Amino acid sequence: MPAKSHSDRNFNIKRYREGLLSGDRVILGRALTLAESDRSQDRARAEKLVEEILPQTGKSIRIGITGAPGVGKSTFIEVFGKYITSVGTKIAVLTIDPSSQKSKGSILGDKTRMDELSKDPLAFIRPTAARGALGGVATTTRESILLCEAAGYEVIIVETVGVGQSEVAARGMVDFFLLLMLAGAGDELQGIKKGIMEMADGIVITKSEGDNVSKANQAQAHIRHALHLFQTPESGWLPHVLTTSALAKTGIQETWQMIELFRVHAAHNGFFEAQRTQQQMAWFHAALEALIKDKILNQSKRVLASIEKQILANRLSPNKAAREVVNKIKL
Repeated sequence: MPAKSHSDRNFNIKRYREGLLSGDRVILGRALTLAESDRSQDRARAEKLVEEILPQTGKSIRIGITGAPGVGKSTFIEVFGKYITSVGTKIAVLTIDPSSQKSKGSILGDKTRMDELSKDPLAFIRPTAARGALGGVATTTRESILLCEAAGYEVIIVETVGVGQSEVAARGMVDFFLLLMLAGAGDELQGIKKGIMEMADGIVITKSEGDNVSKANQAQAHIRHALHLFQTPESGWLPHVLTTSALAKTGIQETWQMIELFRVHAAHNGFFEAQRTQQQMAWFHAALEALIKDKILNQSKRVLASIEKQILANRLSPNKAAREVVNKIKL
């Protein structure tokens, strides 16, 4: 069979583009699979596709949702997502699962944990394995956001693996960063990982029902007080603290109203677009750094073996060894 011509490849990209712009969920799924591929040919095609659909992107509100394991992220997102679709808005959920160290595949499978939302015609759920990427996000999450926007999804949710210092990676690709917390876990008394709190645009205390209501209200008061001690965010927005119950479906509408208020506030003072621009530049520099790193490592393979032997024999320090590798290769 003859190799595919350039025109064939262009037709495929055109087909992807037309399918995405028409809101074809099957084509969107295939496009996301293409973007997640490690094959160089697929990466090149994915980059071409993203370039083609760029003018049709950027019209959504991108929401990052994080929280410690057990806080009920998937349950909250399902109820929150159902509320959004109930008002006629399309939502895409990119759930980033922990990865198996052996297969690098997704472990938890959020699509099965959001059964109702996954059946909603206005919702699209895509579980993706983090595959060791820092920040609790997959390496192709940015491309996935753009592809979902091109397919007409007006709200994009990125659910991260969990809370950690590297969660800044997730914060760097969304408009609104929502931190979920559990009352009575002791976090509110310890500053709730101050770094994560400072990144949050909104904080939601989950499972505020039954006997837990008073604990949730107490935690809400503690967190509000703590936020007043922080520096005013660059956005000029003081994060709201809400209590919710996915079980009782309370606080869900208020959460969406909070995000809408933030969007209006950030658009009015210019922060919304400024943040998007900053994130684009950060994406560019991160991609450039990764490519340069790969190029250096590929060029240095021949000298690495002998250098590593000298390190293991304690004849060379790692710092000096790194400098010697750089000196021996042509950049």
